Amino acid sequence: MSASAQIVSEPVKPVSFLDAFAYWFKLGFISFGGPAGQISMMHQELVEKRKWISEHRFLHALNYTMVLPGPEAQQLATYIGWLMHGVWGGIVAGVLFVLPSLFILIALTWIYLAYGDVPVVKGILYGIKPAVTAIVIFAAYRIGSRALTNNVLRAIAVLAFAAIFLFAAPFPYIVVMAGVIGYAGSRFAPEKFKAGGHHAASNKSYGPAFIDDDTAVPMHARFKLRRMVAFSLAGLVIWSAVMTLLAMTYGWEGTLTQMGWFFTKAALVTFGGAYAVLPYVYQGAVEHYSWLSAAQMIDGLALGETTPGPLIMIVAFVGFVGGWTKEIFGTEMLPLAGAAGAAIATLFTFLPSFLFILIGGPAVEATRHDLKFTAPLTGITAAVVGVVLNLALFFAYHVLWPQGFEGDFEWFSAVMGIAAFIALFRCKVGIVPVIGACAVIGLGYALL
Repeated sequence: MSASAQIVSEPVKPVSFLDAFAYWFKLGFISFGGPAGQISMMHQELVEKRKWISEHRFLHALNYTMVLPGPEAQQLATYIGWLMHGVWGGIVAGVLFVLPSLFILIALTWIYLAYGDVPVVKGILYGIKPAVTAIVIFAAYRIGSRALTNNVLRAIAVLAFAAIFLFAAPFPYIVVMAGVIGYAGSRFAPEKFKAGGHHAASNKSYGPAFIDDDTAVPMHARFKLRRMVAFSLAGLVIWSAVMTLLAMTYGWEGTLTQMGWFFTKAALVTFGGAYAVLPYVYQGAVEHYSWLSAAQMIDGLALGETTPGPLIMIVAFVGFVGGWTKEIFGTEMLPLAGAAGAAIATLFTFLPSFLFILIGGPAVEATRHDLKFTAPLTGITAAVVGVVLNLALFFAYHVLWPQGFEGDFEWFSAVMGIAAFIALFRCKVGIVPVIGACAVIGLGYALL
């Protein structure tokens, strides 16, 4: 008997809830590398090694999460956990994907705020900032090379850049207009809007899986109107209860209440990944609410890049700094205020992600190949390229001219930024090693 035949004939072992819990717990601590790295890590472990889910079903789930606002890697984990073990399986997978990152970021942000003026810390941050600028420019390139497949989509990207750079248009307006253009394009020029952000299907097989190509859809994953209404109401009740409690305790204009409202809106416009929502978070958190400064926003992105979990966890940094800066519990309880801000930002950012999976998961097959659902994403993703490029220019300005154009040009930061981009683009070095190297160089330069 051939090796392949032996593989096929092996019985598929059922996956216990405890085994799944252990894996999701482990993943929360090792999920470095951004969404691409996290998805690759899950594919290698769940499809190739453990055979919990087949290649086809894995990509089917991934395609769905790609058309949702929010972090696709976290939503993919939630989807697979839900498919295997129902509602609690999805909740456990999604929460454990985020929770370690939240605690790590709370600790790092406290160190950053309490000891940020120490020369060693300042030197490390000095080196990290140009690396972050290079990372954002590289992100714009990666998204653009995948999304801008024709001149129509390139024109949308240019218009989005002009709207936010020249006219400071709010990011949600750009998202809505790009989505409208994409929907109209699906009717009048469908061939221009077929990308949809989807991953290609695959015919690869790694042997029989617990959830295989022909595995029947479990009862909990079948569409039922009553279940959809129940989940929708449950999500609305949770959101309303927390918002009401915050409003009654701190008032509608209170910092935590406004954080809940702001990050709810942010969660619904994060099409295209975490880099896409950063301009919106900047507009609100820095310019409107003054929860943190532009320089702190760059530092927060650096911390987010070097910790496990989804990059959108930068919202925890923003919430922590906002709670600390606004002294919501008084000057004697700044760490507690920061932790409260981080928790509120995280809760309201990720609550919609769980609802999207639990409510929309059973209807995935109905929308998988329907262009009118995917074309708006194509338009939005094109606009995201222009928005992220604007963010890169914003970061570059604050890194290279920290005192404004009238101040000195930071030539050493420029050299490090160019070197970091070359390392990412030409040498294919990972994000974490690039940040680590720049941190060491920055520390050495500051001490010298």
